[in-house]
Amino acid sequence: MEFNHFLSAYYPDTSYGGDRLYADMIAQAKHADRLGYRGVTIPEHHLINILLVPDPLQMAVKVASVTRSLEIVTSVCVLPLHDMRVFAGSAIQADILCEGRLILGVGRGAFAYEMARMGKPIEESRERFDESLDVLMALFTREEVSWKGKYYDFEPITVMPRPVTKPMPQIMMAALIPEAIEASVKRGFHIQTTPLNATVEKMKEQVDAFMRGKQSLGAAGKHLRLALSRVCCVAKSEADARAKLELAYDYYGRFHNVFTGPGIVENGAIRHLPLKQTMEEFKQSIIVCPAAEMVDRLGLYHELGVNDFIMNVNIGHSNDEALECMERFGADVLPHFVPKQKVA
Repeated sequence: MEFNHFLSAYYPDTSYGGDRLYADMIAQAKHADRLGYRGVTIPEHHLINILLVPDPLQMAVKVASVTRSLEIVTSVCVLPLHDMRVFAGSAIQADILCEGRLILGVGRGAFAYEMARMGKPIEESRERFDESLDVLMALFTREEVSWKGKYYDFEPITVMPRPVTKPMPQIMMAALIPEAIEASVKRGFHIQTTPLNATVEKMKEQVDAFMRGKQSLGAAGKHLRLALSRVCCVAKSEADARAKLELAYDYYGRFHNVFTGPGIVENGAIRHLPLKQTMEEFKQSIIVCPAAEMVDRLGLYHELGVNDFIMNVNIGHSNDEALECMERFGADVLPHFVPKQKVA
């Protein structure tokens, strides 16, 4: 199992400034590169102060320019928000400028608040995503593409430049529901998923769905990867872990406001709403603990066959604390899972 750092761009104090926010993300990407992480993931979200990266491809190119070997994964580009005739060219350009290190994570969108205000209601997102994905793959792999569908209708065009990565940039599908995970694997896609703050049992259902889909492909599926994301932060002590759990609990109270809740947002800031979980239940569903405990808890993910564990450490503490968490992870946890020669 290898590790990926989530450049999650949490912005709890909106007076902090976007320039400082993105400088922090770049500093974290450089740190991940130095410590020996496999890659970083970059979200796409708009109009809200969680996961705030309006243009993940632009950020990917910047990260590639200041790192040596990191794989750079979008997590995820929300296809229904884009015109595929524009997006295909942007993705090809980013892939070229990232010198082949880009993995194009794509999804249909998660926050009803955001989707509605962008004019693409969440109720239409599945249909829009399915057609958008088909259009995108056609534009990547064929010249002189024409289309007549529900959301796209155009005469023959050729996206330029043509992909350098053949036959197209690598695609990683975002899926949460086990049935969607299995179906996407059977189509030949890498998978990116997360149980969020749900139970370990929910996580196992997602992993099992990936494994079923991969097994059904036989040798053709051996190269497919499962990337799984969780809040995961190495605390320096039990007291530090308790403080960070409080921050994470507050973070998820805001996240679920726009993911499963009413979407109450004021001047771009998501209001905190109480979680249905108790703190004790919540503690078992994320990984915020000292290093020795983390090694044991991550061992389960390794045994289940997760290829890439995506770590979200940005839960409301300072960037200095995030970098310190990464440093502790690199020194005390990463060597238990990654061959020594991969760690710089």
